[in-house]
Amino acid sequence: MQTLLKHFQITDSFWTRYEHLIKETVIPYQEKALHDQIPNAEKSHAIANFQAAAEYLKTGIKPTDFYGMVFQDSDVAKWLEAVSYTLVLFPDAELEARADEIIELVGSAQQADGYLDTYFTLNDDKAHFSNLHEAHELYCAGHMMEAAVAYYESTGKRSLLDIMLRVTDCIYEHFITQKAEGYPGHPEVELALMRMYQASHEQKCLALAEHFINIRGIDPHFYEKERKKIDWTVWNNDPTNYEYEQNYAPVREQDRATGHAVRAVYLYTGMAMLAQETKDSALLDACKRLWNSITEEQMYVTGGIGSTCLGEAFTTAYHLPNDTAYAETCASIGLIFFARRMLELDMDSRYTNVMERALYNCVLAGMQLNGTRFFYVNPLEVEPGVSGIIPTHKHTLPERPMWFGCACCPPNVARLLSSIAEYAWSETDDTLYSHLYLAGDLRLEQKKATIHVETEYPYHGTIKYKIEPADSSAEFTLAIRIPDWSSHTDVRINDVPIFKGNHLYDANKTNVYADIKYHQGYLYIHRSFLKDDEIEVNMDMTPYRIYANAKISADSGRVAVARGPLVYCAEGVDNDDDVFSLHADPYSAIDVTHYDANILHGVVRMELNGYRIQNMKSLYSLSRPERTACRIKLIPYYAWGNRGLNQMRVWLPESSES
Repeated sequence: MQTLLKHFQITDSFWTRYEHLIKETVIPYQEKALHDQIPNAEKSHAIANFQAAAEYLKTGIKPTDFYGMVFQDSDVAKWLEAVSYTLVLFPDAELEARADEIIELVGSAQQADGYLDTYFTLNDDKAHFSNLHEAHELYCAGHMMEAAVAYYESTGKRSLLDIMLRVTDCIYEHFITQKAEGYPGHPEVELALMRMYQASHEQKCLALAEHFINIRGIDPHFYEKERKKIDWTVWNNDPTNYEYEQNYAPVREQDRATGHAVRAVYLYTGMAMLAQETKDSALLDACKRLWNSITEEQMYVTGGIGSTCLGEAFTTAYHLPNDTAYAETCASIGLIFFARRMLELDMDSRYTNVMERALYNCVLAGMQLNGTRFFYVNPLEVEPGVSGIIPTHKHTLPERPMWFGCACCPPNVARLLSSIAEYAWSETDDTLYSHLYLAGDLRLEQKKATIHVETEYPYHGTIKYKIEPADSSAEFTLAIRIPDWSSHTDVRINDVPIFKGNHLYDANKTNVYADIKYHQGYLYIHRSFLKDDEIEVNMDMTPYRIYANAKISADSGRVAVARGPLVYCAEGVDNDDDVFSLHADPYSAIDVTHYDANILHGVVRMELNGYRIQNMKSLYSLSRPERTACRIKLIPYYAWGNRGLNQMRVWLPESSES
């Protein structure tokens, strides 16, 4: 399965704004943050850690101590990865030179045996790999490996790739040659090693990925034994919490997503990549069970995962509180990674539908529309004075901070959004898959054609694919996802209907000279495409209500409203500064306002009839509270929190006129 980042130029207004935002604002801003140059923002010191480690290795003298989280190196790695993708979109010699300089700095902090981790170099250089449970060495290595692959594939330069191949040699020597016990406390290196293998074809990368995945959970007591050998901890994590560590069983036997949500989806992504490479059916079956556990029992309507701040973790099936939701931005990004790899194993739109939901809602909400503030946590309900203040809600901030001491999410958003074309399309020898609907021009070298995509998605549901063969014709299969939220999707080839109302149109009534089939949410069109051939897809953009399973107590008697891929929310600024007294009328039409380019960088707002419950003078009353009719105004969830401090709610109580 090939990705098409270098061959797709995005032209639509929605995503080109984000591409330019990443290039012109986010990357420079985050570079300053890594250099501690953002006034009044939390200190990063990540670059300074590399500088101090390099100086220490050179002179034996530490100019400064290590500062920050044990995984601070990974912020630099993710920034480099975002730069890599951006250089494909916007070649920039000056930005590339700055990246080269940082890569040179990273290399100067590498030890003679290939070991690379500034926390240990500056704190305890004799404790390498002694606290896999907490110390994140392999996690940091994994992120830098991903950056190395991205930079090599984007620029052709091997500098960082060679650095990380030496790191791979070091890890291989310890765990394979010397047969040291252990597996990563925070999975990430597994998927990174698979990416390294795909880029370098170095067998050690594949062997290590397979090793770490295969041994996980074989000995669930490993972290307990490890703790007994050392006299220090990072956070004093419980080594007996097997579910939290995703080692409660060997991975091929695991049947439910547990523990730290980011760690889980990073692990499952690596498992899916290994299953594809080795054709391991047992591993694939485990991935499918774990996917179902997440998406059918533990995922928010916004695509957020991880419902508790205690360990940033999954809890139990159907426990999805709104006002204390964790739903870490990184977790939804990891879910997108997992979905993409599952697609490569099983081309089923159920993976893409979740990918789209997480992307357009939770992930986009993780960054301010101006690109300089970020959410780590993405609640579905916020109340100023409570959220971010009282102990149980301390994590659910009502406004995005400028940076974090634990800054994993901001550069993660940057690397995902700058590589979005890799998720929009994929290609096999005979089929081109359209997963996400982005306007732009796609050049197909193997299939010798260019596809021009026209759309104003996500606010309009028409997508036009215009095919331009390099020769007189180009024969291939184009597979287009039909989203689950569209109750009536029509598809036409050169104005001839081939798909109506989510069913194949009677082939006897068409004359399009194409082999057409519909399978697992994808419409496959095999044809010898001619110049000016056009496929038009029209989706049903009627707003729709979403109701939660009765087992989700937080959403009982409530409704969420969505249109297309976008979940909507009520914000105080649009609703007289009070969304908690609002009840939606279940029988009201949901009215769509026109696209307004002058608000929130361009959104379509919606309104519906409802009721406002009048406040009582006492804490409780024996009388039913009075209520008045009102209009409830909604905006896309991803755009909330961009107009100052105010209330927000996704799930609205629903009641009719009594």
